[in-house]
Amino acid sequence: MKQSTIKQSVELQGKGLHTGIQAHLSIHPADKNHGIVFRRTDIEGQPLIKAEANLVVQTQRCTVLGKKDVTISTVEHIMAALKGTGVSNALIEIDADEIPILDGSSLPFVEAILAVGTVEQDAEQNYLEIPTPFVWKDEETEAEYSIFPSEKFQLTTLIDFDSSVIGKQFANLEDIADFNTEIAPNRTFAFLHEIEAMADAGLIKGGALNNALVFVNEIPENSQLDQLAAKLNISTPVKVEKEGILNTTELRFQNEAARHKLLDVVGDLALTGLDLRVKIIASKPGHAANTRLAKALLNKYKKERKLRGIPTYDPNKKPVNDIHEISKKLQHRYPFLLIDKIIELSDQHVVGVKNVTMNEPYFTGHFPDNPVMPGVLQIEAMAQTGGILVMENVDNPHDYDTFFLRIKNALFRHPVLPGDTILFKMELISPIRRGLCEMSGKAYVGNKLVCEAELLAQIIRR
Repeated sequence: MKQSTIKQSVELQGKGLHTGIQAHLSIHPADKNHGIVFRRTDIEGQPLIKAEANLVVQTQRCTVLGKKDVTISTVEHIMAALKGTGVSNALIEIDADEIPILDGSSLPFVEAILAVGTVEQDAEQNYLEIPTPFVWKDEETEAEYSIFPSEKFQLTTLIDFDSSVIGKQFANLEDIADFNTEIAPNRTFAFLHEIEAMADAGLIKGGALNNALVFVNEIPENSQLDQLAAKLNISTPVKVEKEGILNTTELRFQNEAARHKLLDVVGDLALTGLDLRVKIIASKPGHAANTRLAKALLNKYKKERKLRGIPTYDPNKKPVNDIHEISKKLQHRYPFLLIDKIIELSDQHVVGVKNVTMNEPYFTGHFPDNPVMPGVLQIEAMAQTGGILVMENVDNPHDYDTFFLRIKNALFRHPVLPGDTILFKMELISPIRRGLCEMSGKAYVGNKLVCEAELLAQIIRR
């Protein structure tokens, strides 16, 4: 999946939901591998904050990013819009500390981006795949996320607020391509009994009846509504004629609450900066749990990236070359033939296997009481593995000898011991020309990188 950016800059403005401060915001194109970055233009030096899960500093009723003393609040709706429109690189400039709430959904951001379009860039997105399902639970909030392998990002949200008005709801997103029409229009919401507490906590200063849904479980007294309107600085009459939605606002979808919760999950998980190739079923999600899951997935990606490219060895699978076929291609013989099998072979790479046993002749003198495979022999085994690739297209390989010309950037990271099985992976750095072969090599025991080097050799006819 390719990275992309917005074709040209767009501007939006509006009040922040919680601060009530008018903000001007602009989204600008950015180069590949830039990511989503916010710039506070109202602060000296115009500091930058990257949209990254590890920079989340607060999750009370919204997601807040922070770096040192600089924050950006309520980023979830714009992050969801960027994800839904496929924008992976953008610079967002804003002259306040909170993203405008607009109509309470992601739709205005989506419409602004779609109006100018996006452009694909010459770089792949970083991605996360998982081999097996797992359940991630947030102990603090009791939110639970069941995560399954998938070819693409899919999401289901389940909510239950113990409310007769909302009831139990679920929302589903089978394909991120459907986000703009099915999820983006759904507005943020709260319950009437929560509004006064949020106002007293200094929140929702920019709240209005046109940028949020307010659900009503019980009809309050008119005096209570007047007090609430005064706290929120709302001049229009606040009416509650029946249990349901304040001022009888029409729902955009019957399950708008569940869909907005799904929107929030998309926006919060976008802080991983990854193409998530997973299916997630989220039960009772919220910003705190969403962003903690985003951090967990980001950490999982970083660990998985280190393991990506490590060859796997199935001893039950027929090798590409067994020891007899290896002997036909290489001049080496016991005790200096240091590879047992070839399990992968292409035009660009080769993978060899070495089973290290206590019977290796070098253990007689190399730390007899503490046998360790010499690092120089690991390099030699790398070279022999690479020799299989070189000799693959050579007629009469026994007419040639291979000579080292250079060993560069050799590192020995962990000792190799009797009983270990080493996988040597060799990859061409440049095409083979005039008998010169340059390769990068890595040696693994299990998932542990034990040795690496860059080798330059030349094959010469006898």
